[in-house]
Amino acid sequence: MNDIQPYPHYKPSSVEWLGDVPAHWEVVRLGWLLRERGEINQDGEMTHVLSLLRERGVIPYTEKGNIGNKKSDDITRYKVVRPDDIVMNCMNVIIGSVGLSSETGCLSPVYYVLVGRNDDQPRYLNAVFQCPQFHQSLIRIGNGILDHRMRIPMELLKCELLPRPPIAEQAAIVRYLDHADGRIRRSISAKERLIGLLEEQRQAVIHRAVTRGLDPDVRLKPSGVEWLGNVPAHWEVRRLKHAVNMRVSNVDKHIKDSELPVRLCNYVDVYKNDRITESVPFMKATANADEIDRFRLELEDILITKDSEVWNDIGVPALVEYSAKDLICGYHLALLRPLKAVLNGAYLFCSLQSSAIAYQFHIATNGVTRYGLSHHAIKSVLLPLPPLPEQAAIVEYLDRATADIDAAIARARRHVELLREYRTRLIADVVTGKLDVREAAATLSENTEASSMIDETDKCPELERSHDHAD
Repeated sequence: MNDIQPYPHYKPSSVEWLGDVPAHWEVVRLGWLLRERGEINQDGEMTHVLSLLRERGVIPYTEKGNIGNKKSDDITRYKVVRPDDIVMNCMNVIIGSVGLSSETGCLSPVYYVLVGRNDDQPRYLNAVFQCPQFHQSLIRIGNGILDHRMRIPMELLKCELLPRPPIAEQAAIVRYLDHADGRIRRSISAKERLIGLLEEQRQAVIHRAVTRGLDPDVRLKPSGVEWLGNVPAHWEVRRLKHAVNMRVSNVDKHIKDSELPVRLCNYVDVYKNDRITESVPFMKATANADEIDRFRLELEDILITKDSEVWNDIGVPALVEYSAKDLICGYHLALLRPLKAVLNGAYLFCSLQSSAIAYQFHIATNGVTRYGLSHHAIKSVLLPLPPLPEQAAIVEYLDRATADIDAAIARARRHVELLREYRTRLIADVVTGKLDVREAAATLSENTEASSMIDETDKCPELERSHDHAD
């Protein structure tokens, strides 16, 4: 990949986002390359419903999960889509909601279904549509207030100018990108497996500490709970309601002239940050005086997600390390305020990350399309509870024991982020002619497999360093 060079000769494209293009390429209107399919599922015979996700492309609706808009009961107005059709969400194309279909089905009228007019490679054209520069260029023709929800009219979209290499060169570009994409995806997959293993290792370290303590020779007693097993003999096992003051907020992201301005710590803030600090970009909202008094955040409060469209996202904790008079707990969250006579907030935060607590949350979760925890289910969670000095010692130990693992996870996640950015940039540079891949593609046969990648999870110093903690 590092040896790929630009083309020898370029010419101006007259398109701002495209810049100069190889001298032998054409620049043509989108409507000359593609047309709308125009088939409607009027008789309802096409029952295979498809959907489009930005990260996954065109997929069966049944694989989408509980995100986005729901399927209509009446699919006779749905558009028919066939293999090699390019599907574009007219409301979300600016954020990259474009994909190539590999199957026959039907989908919502909000989508444009585009089919080639000529012999151009659909996969090349789809790759052009993945360019962020192209997405952003459409803002100027969109209708709407929010950039990410602008509707792009087809009569204007078909006038947009796109690069068009010779057909054989389009095939070479597709072949090269398939090869490069395979290598990048394998590398991302290896990093994601590493992250999964490190997260398991981290949870094992935490679970051991908050259910057995730090003394390997401590005398144990039955906890009285089958899945918890034995705990140190001097520990208690309490229900959460006897160790915290729980408050469930219903303060929404509204602005009312009759209320006071606040900053709202909401579901996304907790889900994305395990610690609530001043750097979190809190949402602006309003609340009345009673709500501010009841839901104002204090240091060492714990917030947990209490409902979500995704089952595994229930019970995610965050430790409050920043408080202010105008910072309050928002909707979809439960605020747990530890009773300081029996419970250290940081220890509770650690405990809520253990598999023992997560198991209790998950078996208590109810719902079909949206999942949630009842107030009773949260209060009934069983918590192994050592004396306060021991809680503090466990927190100090876990801060040290998980530091290397946390750093390794952060590095791996950053590597994944950089690989994805590299993939996006590589595709854009190749399909817009900034890099000449003809010679590289010629060396690849149809059955060429990308070079084998070393599985980074086989030898992981971070895992080896933390192995003793898990034991």
